[in-house]
Amino acid sequence: MGRYFKSLRRFWGTALATQLEYQVNVLIELVAVGLSLLGSLFMLSLFFGPGRELGGWSWSEALIVQGFYTVLDGMASTWLRPNLSSIVTHVREGTLDFILLKPIDSQFWLSLRTFSPAGLPEIGLGLMLVAWGGHQAGAPLSPLGIVIVLVMLLVGGLILYSLWFLIAATSIWFVKTWNATEVLRAVLASGRYPVTAYPAPLRMLFTLVIPVAFLTTVPAEVVLGRANAPMLFLGIGLAAGFFAAARSFWWFALRYYTSASS
Repeated sequence: MGRYFKSLRRFWGTALATQLEYQVNVLIELVAVGLSLLGSLFMLSLFFGPGRELGGWSWSEALIVQGFYTVLDGMASTWLRPNLSSIVTHVREGTLDFILLKPIDSQFWLSLRTFSPAGLPEIGLGLMLVAWGGHQAGAPLSPLGIVIVLVMLLVGGLILYSLWFLIAATSIWFVKTWNATEVLRAVLASGRYPVTAYPAPLRMLFTLVIPVAFLTTVPAEVVLGRANAPMLFLGIGLAAGFFAAARSFWWFALRYYTSASS
């Protein structure tokens, strides 16, 4: 494990140095993130009015859901998009050969080789929005509650990563996976609203099939003190199951990979 931590430190240190070559970009990205968040809040506000709720959620409670969605979107911009979108390029150009020959796990290399600090402000703004919404809703968050929130954020990040990696791994057979990735992003965008705002069939879909609920709604329920233990354990089980599926599917896909030199 020490070798992997050392490799990760060098990966991200190099990526950070490369990204900060153009420091003005940091300010531009921060402005872009702020404008994007304002646009999302404006869209959310259209569902609210005097005495109106969205799926039983008040405005301040819905802000918590939007905050967690912003955090997850920031994680995708920081970690998932820069790494997983490059898998198809490695397959198409044959550079996956060199990755498979390295004395390090190929999935680890492909998933964590780089990161984009442009997504970090989005994560920060999302956490601030969660804290503000929780304060406005009068959420009594204890130290144990904070730990559970962090665990559920990890669960949500793992589910999001696993779904994205499963699609990216299909590039072994289908070089163009951009459309499938965009469909996944569009479906996951539904997580910016409480899952109870959707009809019953969609609630089932977003809980068990494409578990969007565990990305935003369930962590928000933890903040508000509404989450129950079975739902939390279900989220942890789904995250472990999706990660195991992504791991197994990658090894299965590699059996069909044709080297660029053979």
